[in-house]
Amino acid sequence: MIYASALIVGAGSGLSSSLARAFMKAGMKVALAARSTAKLNEFVEATGAKAFNCDAVKRDEVENLFADLDAAQMTPDVVVYNASFRTRGPFVELDPAEVAKALETTAYGGFLVAHACCQSGMERSCSPAPRQV
Repeated sequence: MIYASALIVGAGSGLSSSLARAFMKAGMKVALAARSTAKLNEFVEATGAKAFNCDAVKRDEVENLFADLDAAQMTPDVVVYNASFRTRGPFVELDPAEVAKALETTAYGGFLVAHACCQSGMERSCSPAPRQV
């Protein structure tokens, strides 16, 4: 299978930009999604990647992201979920609200992206049958 486009959700300047460069080097179109795309402007200008605003824990924003990608003929063949929120410290000192936010971002956001992905034009990749690459 030839991969034509990739989506990185939770894009930033670290791992996401490295992955985006690797995907581009392989000849893929790259879409980057972040709560705020302003931080991606320099990278987008330098590479030609496309940036999309999307808060991964907001279902409507995630569904709109995949609809926008489908409309732009950038339905991703590869999706990387890199959004995260961390809280640190000794267990007994952790703020339960901060832990809930971390779980919402890392687990629920990941679920929303996978769910929307399988309902979008990428549905061909979400069947339970094993795929050979």
